[in-house]
Amino acid sequence: MNIRTVCVLGGTGFVGSHLVTRLVDQGYRVKVLTRRAFRSKHLMVLPGVRLVEADCHDGSVLRTHFQDCEAVINLVGILNERGHDGSGFRRTHVDLAHTVIESAREMGVRRLLHMSALNADAASGPSHYLRTKGEAENIVHTLAGDVAVTSFRPSVIFGRGDSFFNRFAGLLRITPVLPLACPNARFAPVFVGDVVEAFVGALKDSTTHGERLDLCGPQVYTLKELVEYTARLQGKSRLIIGLSDRLSLLQARVMEYVPGKPLSLDNYHSLQRDSLCPGGGICPTALESVVPQYLGDTTHHNRLQHLRSSAR
Repeated sequence: MNIRTVCVLGGTGFVGSHLVTRLVDQGYRVKVLTRRAFRSKHLMVLPGVRLVEADCHDGSVLRTHFQDCEAVINLVGILNERGHDGSGFRRTHVDLAHTVIESAREMGVRRLLHMSALNADAASGPSHYLRTKGEAENIVHTLAGDVAVTSFRPSVIFGRGDSFFNRFAGLLRITPVLPLACPNARFAPVFVGDVVEAFVGALKDSTTHGERLDLCGPQVYTLKELVEYTARLQGKSRLIIGLSDRLSLLQARVMEYVPGKPLSLDNYHSLQRDSLCPGGGICPTALESVVPQYLGDTTHHNRLQHLRSSAR
């Protein structure tokens, strides 16, 4: 399957920015559909990239932009919604997936790569996030028709610009004590570069057609271990208190109403299942070889400041 033109939905986010850059490096022409193109100047400078302001939920808009593309990649997803009833998750994950696959079929798109999540399960997912991710995954595979579909199910993704380590790093900078919900939840963090390579490789690999691919890093950590590691990289002496399940639930109920939802009830329910790959899907890059490159900058800056102060 010779694919040269790719349309990416969600291409301006963390994973999307890395993926679009890699696609350009591989010689693809890339069209990125986004609500606000002016916020994505870092992609505008890439040769062969076209940013288009578009409503991805409008089928007629998608059909217009899919007509000259051999492949579509859907990375759109949210970890929290504005409300509390799951409708935001449903619109973003399920409704969009349905619109994408129907539009792709109608316009003769040959390939669809779909971002899902580990533990995505339409029937028994413990959270709105995981249930709608599972339903969306089922939709694109069931309605695929002549479109060759592959979905990807990563554990938490790390890399420069991620929302996982950087979020905890921000919290650790401002508080000496961090009460941590669900401290024993387990993850196999996967490097964004490995995720990107899995997507790019699948474009040319017919053996991945129809597959649902788990993506995990080589090591398993508890949430508390990851937060403690973040503190060490920053050179911060912090007391990280792992909360019991009852207190974790209470914290989630309170934080649900804090602006930005640093922890929601839906997050709490998602954390009841370990984010691990049961049958392999192991990617090679260890987080210890990458995370210090972007979190360690703070430690370096602090040391320079200390040296400057000592010299006065």
